[in-house]
Amino acid sequence: EVRLVESGGGLVQAGGSLRLSCLVSVFTFEDYAIGWFRQAPGEERAGVSCIRSKDDRSVYADSVKGRFTISRDNAKNTVYLQMNDLKPEDTAVYYCAAGWGTIPCGGRYASDLGRDDDYDYWGQGTQVTVSS
Repeated sequence: EVRLVESGGGLVQAGGSLRLSCLVSVFTFEDYAIGWFRQAPGEERAGVSCIRSKDDRSVYADSVKGRFTISRDNAKNTVYLQMNDLKPEDTAVYYCAAGWGTIPCGGRYASDLGRDDDYDYWGQGTQVTVSS
């Protein structure tokens, strides 16, 4: 069974930073694309960033470009989301998800963050709250 556990959420003032971690318990971690999604109250879940398997190419939503950085450490089965210059509109529950192969991240077009059903496994989420 594949499990994903997010950590690193919390309360931060606008302009501050947080680093989210996603630990994935799977034998072939390097074969999975990992995506970060977020869902604010009353809104649909939306893709934030993803990182591909094999070549580690990353994709970002326009709203976070230049502020968020995704990275992966295959030796630790962990993906990180460094979030800088946080804004109140970044407040949401953040989820990481794992999808096998190259389709989930940048598979259809260069800026493709993937659809929910591209990802096979999901974490429980971590709350990020940015105060103004």
